[in-house]
Amino acid sequence: MTAVQTSPEQHGDASDAAGQEQFPAGAQVLVRDEVWLVRNAVPTADDGTRVEVVGVSDFVRDQEAVFFTGLDTVELIDPRDTRLIADDSPTYRRSRLFLEAVLRRTALPQSERRLALADSFLLDPLPYQRRPAELALSGANLRPRLLIADVVGLGKTLEIGLTLAELIRRGRGERILVVTPQHVLEQFQHELWTRFAIPLVRLDSVGIERIQREIPAGRNPFTFFKRVIVSIDTLKNTDQYRHHLEQIRWDAVVIDESHNLINRGSLRNQLAQTLAPRTDALILASATPHNGDAKSFAELIALLDPAAIRDPENYRAEDIEHLFIRRTKVSTEVREQMKGQWADRGPSQAVHCPATPAEERIFEELAAVWLPRDGSPSVSSVPLFPYTLLKSFLSSHAALKATVSARIKTLEKKDDPRATAAELAALRRLADLTADLTEADSAKFAALVEQLKGIGVGPTSDTRVVVFSERVQTLEWLATVLPAALGFRGRTAKDCLRVMHGGLSDEQQMRVVEEFGLAGAPVRILLTGDVASEGVNLHRQCHQLVHYDVPWSLIRIEQRNGRIDRYGQAHPPQFRALILTSGTEGAKDDTLVSERLLEREDQAHRSLGTAEAVTGLYRAEAEEKSLIQDLLRGRTVDESLDGRRSGEDAGTDAMDDFLADFFGAVGDEPQAEAGGESAPEMAGGATGAGTGEGTGSVLPRLFDSTAHFLDEALREVYPDARDRLELDRDEQGLLSFRPPADLLHRLKALPMDYLREQRLRERLLVTFNRRLAQQSLQRAREAGSTSSWPEISLLTDLHPVVEWLTDKVLVRLGRQEAPMITAEVAEPTYLVQGVYSNALGRPTVVKWMGVTRSGAVDDDMVSLLRRSGVGPTMANKLRHRDPAPLAAAIPAVLEAAEAFMERHRDAWDRPLRESIERHKLRLGDWEQPTLAGEHTKRRLTDLADDLLTTGQRPMLRVLAVLLPDPDAPPAASAPLSATPAAL
Repeated sequence: MTAVQTSPEQHGDASDAAGQEQFPAGAQVLVRDEVWLVRNAVPTADDGTRVEVVGVSDFVRDQEAVFFTGLDTVELIDPRDTRLIADDSPTYRRSRLFLEAVLRRTALPQSERRLALADSFLLDPLPYQRRPAELALSGANLRPRLLIADVVGLGKTLEIGLTLAELIRRGRGERILVVTPQHVLEQFQHELWTRFAIPLVRLDSVGIERIQREIPAGRNPFTFFKRVIVSIDTLKNTDQYRHHLEQIRWDAVVIDESHNLINRGSLRNQLAQTLAPRTDALILASATPHNGDAKSFAELIALLDPAAIRDPENYRAEDIEHLFIRRTKVSTEVREQMKGQWADRGPSQAVHCPATPAEERIFEELAAVWLPRDGSPSVSSVPLFPYTLLKSFLSSHAALKATVSARIKTLEKKDDPRATAAELAALRRLADLTADLTEADSAKFAALVEQLKGIGVGPTSDTRVVVFSERVQTLEWLATVLPAALGFRGRTAKDCLRVMHGGLSDEQQMRVVEEFGLAGAPVRILLTGDVASEGVNLHRQCHQLVHYDVPWSLIRIEQRNGRIDRYGQAHPPQFRALILTSGTEGAKDDTLVSERLLEREDQAHRSLGTAEAVTGLYRAEAEEKSLIQDLLRGRTVDESLDGRRSGEDAGTDAMDDFLADFFGAVGDEPQAEAGGESAPEMAGGATGAGTGEGTGSVLPRLFDSTAHFLDEALREVYPDARDRLELDRDEQGLLSFRPPADLLHRLKALPMDYLREQRLRERLLVTFNRRLAQQSLQRAREAGSTSSWPEISLLTDLHPVVEWLTDKVLVRLGRQEAPMITAEVAEPTYLVQGVYSNALGRPTVVKWMGVTRSGAVDDDMVSLLRRSGVGPTMANKLRHRDPAPLAAAIPAVLEAAEAFMERHRDAWDRPLRESIERHKLRLGDWEQPTLAGEHTKRRLTDLADDLLTTGQRPMLRVLAVLLPDPDAPPAASAPLSATPAAL
């Protein structure tokens, strides 16, 4: 048996020792003559195993530390030296809490595929949102890696949160990095904390500067916190952060809006290439993950699994089904599960705005000179520029002014006056036509004011609206004239409106989004560019959206609409688009493109659930460019859209056929694993929790609920909690208390804004009542609230308060102590934990056993405890029991436990081994004629081998001893089960 583990130098071969060392979470180790509790252990390349611990012995109690076995002697306590002690607590509370805490702190084994925590969070029970986590854990991949490509609004953030929670419970989520666009940093952070109790420290530009001021010079800022969220725009600065990122490994990395990673050589792509090989789990999320190029998409998939695709220009959906999941709102599983929880959107209403006389003069100039109605050449030498002018004008006269001015400056810098004279003259005529225009000359502005008043936007109303425009000049102009036109005066004219565009800092963008989501904030109108069309939730207080101008892309229209048409929307979303019309013959007004695109997006949404596959281009920029080129060729919008799908354009038919597998019909049921079993069913037999089929609860528990465990733990650790913690609880289940110093230390991981706004350092409000937590979350968004952070947080298994109390319970027992418990057993029964691990230090099999001195083994410890009457109603008679003869039997008991595990090891290992062998076979078929390809193949093969259970003996630990009650009649004592049940 593995008894004492020391530094590699003591064994001679550092590399072999690093692979053999086992320090499972929950075990106790001796380092520098102090006892520590293992939280996580990971082998390193140069310094042995990195062991994260928290202090147990008095001098280091509750202190966190990290040791490397290459630098320190780290001894795993020898289970043969376990000291048996009496428990004088009522109902053996201390012993029961200790056993429960060990169960909670022990990571689920690698072979456990089923979801363990999905029902415990502040979520609606929607099976479709659990499927990404099921896929990540299914064993279909060597590592938990996948691309979540659900369309806009289905809840990808919640799906990511579920996946991360399951990884944390398996000991594979200690170090987490989340990378998002800057404007959704706080939104993502908010969802993971309020829904899952997963705290992420926001390291935006301000946050990183603050940390670098607090830590020693030269220290890696990304080691300061274990779980962080950073803007991709901050992190892509490879010159500033790359050397830090190359020196750190993560358990899980999440990259949101990952379609931005595709362009090889870009800073975002370089960042992804840096992070992907330095993390175990990798979760990519994007509603539009494809840019229409098979090779680019293959590069994105290669971040997840370099060997998934042999030929990056020729592959099928089945090649990546283990890495890729995508559903739409009309997918059967989504549609059926979302009934009543997501209001159906209304039609996109085109609001016609007849041009004013001043606007008609501009239409005439454009039709005569820039986009001639008779097909004669344009005055511009740049074919696409006339359409740039047209789109600027269709946005606003302010945008047209800016475009004309910029073009004039460009042409004036050229050294060929004769070549630019005609265009400059035409531009100056446009400048004259727009020079004196005001809001009174804008048909769209008049229509916008009329529409907003019609839906109730005004000084005496709470109605909110999002107004989109592509042009910053349009947004800024509207911000100066719109409030007064709607009747806002004085301070309310400033407070009622916010503007958001890419020119704002990450802090400014997040502040705008948060304000718009607070019912108590005075903002009523959000003027935004397309920076808000990706990832931002604007539906909390709003179901009205106006396109002041319409992007010439179906994808962009859908992305805009998705800001208010998404999971959690309580009202039918309403969309309006302002369509500028002209009576000028040959004028290209909004009816030419914008109105038709609105109709086509609405048709695609209702029939397909998404509009992105209509053109087969999968990128907003590509759609707009292709459409303009087709307009230059004389095609209509419908001819342009339908021509690509019908294959009229060269090369599109093959691409369409290829992409149909990915973005056409979406499967509604989980894919079957090899052998015909679904992922959850296959997982059941591979839990390592029993010798039979994998049935029963995923999590072995002695207490019937986390709430019961916490109540008992508080009584044990703080019997005077009402005085020491100022603890108070009400009839609804709200707990209120002052956090002690050691808990305050853990709360540093919570969002800084949350800590400050809710004054959590002074008092914590927590509950197990999900309805109470949901009401608190709702109140944070309602009128009168000045913060989007709820005052009450839901206690889940992952909550810092639960983890704090779990650790406090574990350290109540001293070094290598195991309690003696009088129970309904026929003979002394030793409770033993057995763990097999892989070379990465992760458990592959975890067994909870009851072992007698005669060698009988029951591998369902929890059922044994229940049969033996171990529970809150048992009596502790405080009878003295001599520990000496019981301790003398421990070596024989451990030998019996080890023999039992060795007998069943092959059966427990088989599902894991077969899954890994399938990966190795696939790797054997994967050929890349480059040195880099061979290196990747060797690396992945080594990784596959590292995931297998190592050849060493199991780690064993004596947890407690159940003793017969000498006062009980023989019939009252329960023997060990002859046929052990699975946990």
